[in-house]
Amino acid sequence: MTTNLVECINSVLKGVRNLPVLALRIEASMQQAGNIVVHRFDRRNEVFEVHEMTIRKVLVVDLARRTYDCGHFQVERIPCRYVIACCANQRLDWQLYVHDVYKMTEVRKVYRFEFTPLGNPKTWPAYEGPTLVANPALRRTSKGKPKLTRYLNKMDSRDMRGPRICHLCGTQGHSRSRCPQRAGPSGVGS
Repeated sequence: MTTNLVECINSVLKGVRNLPVLALRIEASMQQAGNIVVHRFDRRNEVFEVHEMTIRKVLVVDLARRTYDCGHFQVERIPCRYVIACCANQRLDWQLYVHDVYKMTEVRKVYRFEFTPLGNPKTWPAYEGPTLVANPALRRTSKGKPKLTRYLNKMDSRDMRGPRICHLCGTQGHSRSRCPQRAGPSGVGS
């Protein structure tokens, strides 16, 4: 029953991966910013003292230097809930504190160059460079059972289930299908 539940959750999370990171983070931060109170602030230097009601800690947010005591603001370069609470308290635009790498203008710069058509492959010059050899282990198999796409949990671990025991001979280390005592087609009637 839990495995089916985990598979359902994993199928939902696979779809979430394609959503924009910035929109998800900002939306979550805005919802969490309601529990934060801005006590003291120095608007000229953009330094704020914030207090979160749930953890009862006093933290410092420095918008001018883009730093915060927890370190998330510095590492991710996305306004966290504390930065959004400070911006809401002082009616500042939180979008000013989003790093350029997350903005659509930067994404569009990737595609600003023109793509030249390749033309007929027969007219290309001969390639004179290293030859790459493909790894056969990475090749997709077209026949047989498809690979497992769900995320494994603790229940799927071999250690949790114990060692493999053969039901034919009773020894550990192999299954009934790989048992050395299993009678094959030549062993019938002997």
